[in-house]
Amino acid sequence: MKNKSWKPWILLSPSLTAVFLLLVIPICFVIVYSFWLRAPSGQDIPAFQFGNYAKFFADFFYPSILLNTLRVALETVILCLLMGYIPAYFFYKTESRFKPFFMILVMLPFWISFIIRTLSWINILGDSGLINHLLMKFNIIASPLAMLYNEGAVIMGLLQYLLPFMILNIYVSLDGIDKSLTEAAKSLGCTEWQAFKEVTLPLSLPGVSAGCLLVFVLTCGTYLPPMILGGPGNEMIANLIFKRIIGTLDWPFGSAISTILMLLLMVIVYTYNRYMGINQIFKTLSNES
Repeated sequence: MKNKSWKPWILLSPSLTAVFLLLVIPICFVIVYSFWLRAPSGQDIPAFQFGNYAKFFADFFYPSILLNTLRVALETVILCLLMGYIPAYFFYKTESRFKPFFMILVMLPFWISFIIRTLSWINILGDSGLINHLLMKFNIIASPLAMLYNEGAVIMGLLQYLLPFMILNIYVSLDGIDKSLTEAAKSLGCTEWQAFKEVTLPLSLPGVSAGCLLVFVLTCGTYLPPMILGGPGNEMIANLIFKRIIGTLDWPFGSAISTILMLLLMVIVYTYNRYMGINQIFKTLSNES
C-alpha cells in the first residue's frame, strides 16, 4: 500500500519540479525583493521593510494606474463577451461541414506572434493606415482621423488578442449542453428565444464566467498593446512594472508593484473559485489541447 501511495507523486515529480523551479522560486524572489531597500547610489540593499509598498500607496499616481488597468480590463471583458458569445453560439448550433474551418479561423491568431499582431494595428489605424487611406480616397474625410495612441486603440489590440479565449471558453460550455433539452423546451411551448433564455443561456454561464476571468486576468498582466498602441495617459500596471524594473532598474519597487498586482489577481481568482468553481477553466484548456 505504501508503494502504491507514492506512485502518483513519482509520476508527477517531473512536472512538480518544473513548476517549483520555474514558477514558485521566481515568485518567491519577487516577493523577497519587494522588501529590499533601494539606496541613493542605486544599490539594492537586503532588508525587511514595507517602504516600497508605502511608496506605492503614498502617491495616488500609482494606484490610479492600477484602477485604470482594472477599468480597461473590465471594458475588455464586456466587449469580448458581447462579441464572443454570438460566434460561439453559431459554432454550437451550426451543422455546416465548414465548421472545422471556422474553428481554425478562430484559433489562427495563435499561430502568429502577438508582437506582430499588435504592430499590425499601426498599419490599420495610423494616419497613413488602411482605414484613413480608404476614407480619404473616397472623400469621406479631409484629414486623417486620430485613431492611434489612445484608449480605443489599446482596447482594439486587447480584443484581437483575447477574443479567441472568450469564444473557445463559451463554445466548450455550449458544446456540453444536450441539444435535446432545448427541443424539449420547445415541445412544451417555448419559442426559440425562450428556449435560449431559459435553457441554453443558464447552462452556458460556467463558460461565460471562465472566459471573463481569463480575459480579465490576461488583460491586467499584458503590456504590449498599451506600450505600442497607447499614449502617455494609457499606461497600465504592467507598463509601470516594466519601466521600474527594466527602465530604472528599481527592482525592489518594481517587485512590490508586481506583488500587489499578483495579490489582487489572487483575490479575484479565489473569489471566482469560491462562488463559481474553476473546473470549467481546466475543462476548456484540456479541450483546446
